[in-house]
This record gives sequence, C-alpha cells and structure tokens, in this order.
Amino acid sequence: MSQVELDTSVGYLLKMASSSLHSAMEAVLRPLGMTITHYSCLELLSQRPGLSNSELARGTFVTRQSMNVLLQALERDGLVARPERAPSGRVLPTTLTPKGRRQLATASGAVRAVEDAMLTGMTPAEQDQMRRLLRSCVTALKTPPDAP
Repeated sequence: MSQVELDTSVGYLLKMASSSLHSAMEAVLRPLGMTITHYSCLELLSQRPGLSNSELARGTFVTRQSMNVLLQALERDGLVARPERAPSGRVLPTTLTPKGRRQLATASGAVRAVEDAMLTGMTPAEQDQMRRLLRSCVTALKTPPDAP
C-alpha cells in the first residue's frame, strides 16, 4: 500500500489552501457581524437578483434548511426582501435591500483584500493560470468517469 505524500498531494494542498482562505475570510467578516455563508448569499443576490432559497443554498454550499434560516435572519435585519406570496409556484425570489447592498460593499472590500493577500507573489499571468487550473479541476471532478 502506497502512502500519499502530503507535501506533494494536490488534494491535501488544496485543502490546506481552502482552510487558510476560510479562516482568513472568517477573520475579516466576523467584525462586520457576518459569516462566510451570509456574505456569499449577499454576493450571489447582488449578481443574480431573484434567486430562490434552493438556488442560494446550492450557490453557498449549505442545505436548503440552513439557507431558509439565514434568509429569515437577513430579512428580519432588513438586508434582503422576499414577497409574502410567490409570484408563481412556490418560489419566493429574494433581492437585496439598499441596507444589504451597503453591507455587501463593505464585506466585498474585506474579502477582496484577503484574496489579494492570498495571491501576493504571483504575477497576473500566474493568477490567471491558477484560475484556469482550478476551473479545470472542478470540471474534471464533475464529469462522470467513463463507463467500462
């Protein structure tokens, strides 16, 4: 049985990078009274207004139940708005309020600073290559393996 060499394991290095990024983002968002999921939800709504609870849950990597609890809190705090009745079907489209946009603007600056720090020492070409390589990894793992 061969062992994985942690110093050269791409999976292990990705996990270390992910964990470090997560910790750094939590550190800058916590003083703003936000979690990473809270920030991600606002960012998604900024870029794609009207997303449903299920779409937001998928986009932020949480369960629908967790997203529903978060949306109720964000709505109570005046950061998002949802209609009382679904315009069609059962989906309640969610949008950012002006207060939500202001909170997002502050948080986006903090998160951007974390990403910039993470990429320090890389040239713009290396940063572009990093993005391409990570997208390639995601695509490769989403593609079902060839059947025998």
